[in-house]
Formats: sequence, C-alpha cells, structure tokens
Amino acid sequence: MKIFKSLFKKKIRTVFLEGKQLDFPVEPGSTILESALRNGINFPHNCTVGTCGSCKCRLLEGKISAHSEFGYTLSSQEVSSGYILACQSTPRQEKTIISVELDETTPSNLSSFTGRIIENKLLTHDIAKVTIKLSQPLKFIAGQYANIKAQSLARERNYSFASAPEDAGVSDVIFYIRKVDGGGFTERLFSGNMQNEILDLTGPHGNFHLRDSVSPMLCIAGGSGLAPIFSILKDAINNNVNRPCALLVGARTQKDLYELDVIKEISDKWNGDFLFLPVLSHEPKESTWDGARGLVTEFILDAFPNIETENAEAYMCGPPGMIDAGIATLTENGVQLSSIHYDKFTDQSHSAKMS
Repeated sequence: MKIFKSLFKKKIRTVFLEGKQLDFPVEPGSTILESALRNGINFPHNCTVGTCGSCKCRLLEGKISAHSEFGYTLSSQEVSSGYILACQSTPRQEKTIISVELDETTPSNLSSFTGRIIENKLLTHDIAKVTIKLSQPLKFIAGQYANIKAQSLARERNYSFASAPEDAGVSDVIFYIRKVDGGGFTERLFSGNMQNEILDLTGPHGNFHLRDSVSPMLCIAGGSGLAPIFSILKDAINNNVNRPCALLVGARTQKDLYELDVIKEISDKWNGDFLFLPVLSHEPKESTWDGARGLVTEFILDAFPNIETENAEAYMCGPPGMIDAGIATLTENGVQLSSIHYDKFTDQSHSAKMS
C-alpha cells in the first residue's frame, strides 16, 4: 500500500536561477513567485495577479503551467522569446531554470512611513503634481515607486517617484498622479479633499532603474510615466552620467504636455547630446502646433537617426498599449530585447480585462 501511494505522491520541483548560484523548492500547487518569496529570495514583484509584469523572467529549461495568458501583460516579442510571469507559473518538471534580474539594487531598508500631502498642483486636466512630506527620510533608487494608501480608503496604490534620490534620503517626495475615472483615491485627490490627510506608504519597490552603460538611451513616456523618467534623468545629471539621450513624450494635445520647464532644465544640464521630442495624438488640425503628430512610438527612429540601434537602450513608462507598441518597434529596428526596460502603468481598468 505504501508503494502504491508513493507512485502518486506529488514531487517537489526545484527552480534554479541562472548565474546566481541560487535555487529553491516549489511545492505542489505553488507558483514560482510564491516559492521564491517563501525562501527569502528578493524576486521582483508587485501585483501578484499577472497584470503588472514586474515578476517577468525568462524560462531557459523546463516546462510550466500558466495560470493565465501571459499575452495580456507581456508583449508578443517577450512571449516568443520565452518570457513568463513568475506569479502565474507553476513548474511541471523536477528541474526548471529561469533567468531573472533580482532586486539586488533595492536598498535593504524597505520601510513603512506615514506622510501628508503638502502640495497638490493640477498640471493638466488629469495629471496632478503631489508632494508628500514623510515621517522620516526615504532612500530609494531612481525609477522605483512606493505603495500609498489613504487611511480612509481600503486599497493601496502604486506611484513612482518623480524626485531624484539623495544619499541621506528624501523627506518631501514628488509624484505625478493621473486621475482614474471611478478611482476612489484619485477622485478625492482631484477634488481637493485630501490636503493634510494622513497617508501610509511602504517602499521603495521596483526594479526599473538606469543600467550602468555608455550606450545611447531612449526614454519614452506617456501620461504620468514622466515621473520615473524624471527621477532617472535628474539622478543621472547628479552622477555626471555622460551618454546621448532622447526623451519622447506622448500626449493627446498641447494642453496635456506638462512640466516643460523641468524638461528644459534637464536638457540644459545634461552631460551629452539631449533631444526632446513631444508627440501629440489628438491635437486639432487647425491648431498652430507644428511639431510631431501621431503615436509617440511612431517617432522612435526620428529620435536617433544616426546611431546603430543594436547599441541603444530603451526606458519606457506609460500605458500598456504604448509599451507593447514600443517593444515591437524597437525590436523590429534592431534594439535587443534585453536592452528594453519598462514600467507598465496599469489601473483598475486593466485588472478588469484580466478577470
């Protein structure tokens, strides 16, 4: 009887991390992400339900069962190259090998803070510049984000820092927050009813950051995606980074462009060639705008007309459609998939599509 039972006993799988000399067991029914975190591995993650893409990794050996379609979150180029979502993947074989960039650059002082809004400035009809004074200085890496929760609301929200990090930490942190129709937090924020309200914050989170390189860098932002891009560019200036940079910003109309004075300051201080290219998708034909019109991803080659694209790096922040289109255009024109880094901004509408 014991022999019969052993034949049907579910075996524990093992996941190996390429180049890390790390491995961990995955119990039956558990995902790769759950098991990694359970074993103390600082695996990048956020939503844990397959919508954000933070736990993206590359399957090198073995087979997995997917709990949901990766194509809702990952681009077709990523899926065809073997990328999976660790939060939605359960190993099917005894040995699985994946490649992932762990949150090794994240400061060890992941902490909880309280804060209050000291500035809430409307920049466009749906973007607000929000400054929060924290109970203590926060250390983070440019490109990261914090989880923010109003004590009067049930859900927390994730917002990227627009401030540059400081060695001693930052006490007054800046965020660009986009209004989401029906969103409990942003509806109250944009109505002006959250001034001095106590907020709970945890952070820093995320693995979106500038890689150490001299390669030309292409930054593409849409909506509130300028926040982590600004943080990265400001920090690069502070650290005397010297590399060509192009910043493409997508907006609907001229009224949706914001913080142009900040972009001008970044351009003036940048140590190297710097190009700023705003692209408007819904600017009235009769307007005086003589700049680029269309989708921002249609102007990627205009940003770097005289470079070898296989040597470039891309940093993108914005809505899923923009990110997916950007990955397609970049890879079609020779940019390596491993050189494309992004933070895909999702909200409750994207979560609804996944359900």
